[in-house]
Amino acid sequence: MCVALAAFSLPGAAAAAIPDYTTAEAGNPFVDGLYADPDVAVYGSTYWVYPTSSRSYAEQTYLDAFSSQDLVHWTKHPNVLTTARVSWAKYAMWAPAPVQRNGKYYLYFAANDIQNNSALGGIGVAVADRPEGPYTDAIGRPLISQFVNGAQPIDQDVFIDDDGQAYMYYGGWGHANVVKLNSDMTSLGTFADGTTYKEITPSNYTEGPQMFKRNGKYYLMWSEGGWTGPNYSVSYAIADSPTGPFVKLDRVLDQDPAVARGAGHNSVINVPGTSTWYIVYHRRPLSQTDGNYRQLAYDRMYFNADGTIRRVAMLVKDNFDDTNAVGWRTYGGGWSTSGGQYLAASSAGGKSLLDVNFANLAYDADITLTGGGGDGGLLFRTTGAAVGTDSHQGYYAGISTQGRVVLGRMNNNWTQLASAALPITQGTRYHLRIEAIGSSIKVYVGDLTTPKISVTDTTWTSGATGVRVFQTAASYDNIAVTPR
Repeated sequence: MCVALAAFSLPGAAAAAIPDYTTAEAGNPFVDGLYADPDVAVYGSTYWVYPTSSRSYAEQTYLDAFSSQDLVHWTKHPNVLTTARVSWAKYAMWAPAPVQRNGKYYLYFAANDIQNNSALGGIGVAVADRPEGPYTDAIGRPLISQFVNGAQPIDQDVFIDDDGQAYMYYGGWGHANVVKLNSDMTSLGTFADGTTYKEITPSNYTEGPQMFKRNGKYYLMWSEGGWTGPNYSVSYAIADSPTGPFVKLDRVLDQDPAVARGAGHNSVINVPGTSTWYIVYHRRPLSQTDGNYRQLAYDRMYFNADGTIRRVAMLVKDNFDDTNAVGWRTYGGGWSTSGGQYLAASSAGGKSLLDVNFANLAYDADITLTGGGGDGGLLFRTTGAAVGTDSHQGYYAGISTQGRVVLGRMNNNWTQLASAALPITQGTRYHLRIEAIGSSIKVYVGDLTTPKISVTDTTWTSGATGVRVFQTAASYDNIAVTPR
């Protein structure tokens, strides 16, 4: 929310801590749990994210929030608003939109998923004295309870312009409206022509509008496609007025078959006082088809010199600075996080994988062997993972305190492709890089100019990335996977 961003300040000499990441450096999803439709605010020196709880309609009776000082460490604030505090809301509580004004914190929400004008529900407004609530119904009824211009009253976003005028953008079922909010933030105003609602629907609009202002221009973003499918995405338009006209320029966020599907319903963060922007959105892991299996993510958003937005790249990183391994799935062994590292206890082939599917890639990680005489390393192009020493298909490259770098192929058994002598000291951190392009596989350790191992193998073409140990304990840090 633009009005909240202006209030951001960093205490003392903390300017060096201003976030400047290429993505969620501590990993996406950036919080645990199933959530969707995130909207954001910056209150004081704290970033806030307010999402929908991604469950069945009947279970969507509450809203949680998350706060962070650095976009890395997140605190969950459960039940900031519940249907128990809104007399007319029963279920399907969606898409909270936060804003601060008049010394109060407002949270706009949709409830009941109404299908016609005779049903009770629509867009409501709640108010609290603190960002974390508890929020209570401000007016005892929906603020917008009817279909106007064909727009279902859901998916609201509130924007306060530089002149202090507040606007709300909303609408599902392929139609978008904008309304003015009066200064009390709980009633609707009128436009100069006496109307209350203006339709602003751009081409291919489905739902989820988001408004922000940059360099005097108004940017409207929205979601396209079906929210349960893989093609959910985000497009945008730029206008000279908060009411448009909004003409679609491009799709800027879309599924990536290597990373995630169903990427949409976004908001944006501009780190105050900087030109750093992030797009915050929900997406669905590659292996999941359940429509409600949605998670929160953010990536860097860049602008071209003419003000247009570059297409967003969903990057894959994890430095474990948030002291969790959300998004990783383990198969045997013992796994934990501590001190900004991912720790593996010694086991006979314990592994942990990300739900990604890369073919050509560069895969970087820092590895420290901490106990035992075996090896630890990286899995790539991995499929069919199960508990067991070699229970998967794919490739593995690792280092051993016995002084070797090894590369092998697995098909529920182990086939060594190559090895090379290299002194490895227990307790010393080593940087590994795998470059797999087509049939060419190269393994680098420390020196990223000359590979320690270089082979040709055509057996496995794509799959997940991960980490593995064999008869040693190890720690992993600074994971990064880049398509090639």
